[in-house]
Amino acid sequence: MTTISSIWPLFDLRLTTPRLELRPISDQDIPAAVDAARSGIHDAARNPFSTPWTELPDDELGSNMARWYWRCRGEFTPENWTLLLGIWHEGQFIGCQDVGAKDFAVLKTVTTGSWLKQPVQGRGFGREMRAAVVLWAFDWLGAEVAESEAAAWNSPSLGVSRSLGYELNGTTRKAWGTKVETLQHVRLTPQTFNRPDWELQVEGQEAVAKFLNVR
Repeated sequence: MTTISSIWPLFDLRLTTPRLELRPISDQDIPAAVDAARSGIHDAARNPFSTPWTELPDDELGSNMARWYWRCRGEFTPENWTLLLGIWHEGQFIGCQDVGAKDFAVLKTVTTGSWLKQPVQGRGFGREMRAAVVLWAFDWLGAEVAESEAAAWNSPSLGVSRSLGYELNGTTRKAWGTKVETLQHVRLTPQTFNRPDWELQVEGQEAVAKFLNVR
């Protein structure tokens, strides 16, 4: 019998760390993601996102998030993809970790981004979930480079990068809502990666690798 996982095997991917489970966000997960975002992600004075989606009114936030999840899924191809992974801790949805690539077969490079709801920030979850997707990219996909970026003032995000061994990789100016921010780029390779002292558990990899044309 045909199942949603046989059509879209990404739904069976599971990345498990000592405290977290990362899995692709399904339609059933969207309400939990919206509730987590509504609980607050950052201080009102400074928005860490170049697209200020967190500033939308509550009655618009949910539909905007759903459109983004559907768009990433609808535009997903082996040549250009963004995988949105929900973060669960003790059965609760606490944030999102994305990982994506363009021309991965040639460039072997992934990019990442993330958010966590404020009540759970400061507990090392940001480092743990980033380490999870970097481990997956390097060890299961064969990536050679992992890149990320953050506003130059975003010390928590850059601190996570620094702790994992990312190196500074130049700056650019970027439109940040109606303002301009300096964006700090960072770059990580398997040789510079400060690997965690735990082992990542991966489920559903064989079908995902085939779906991504990764050998």
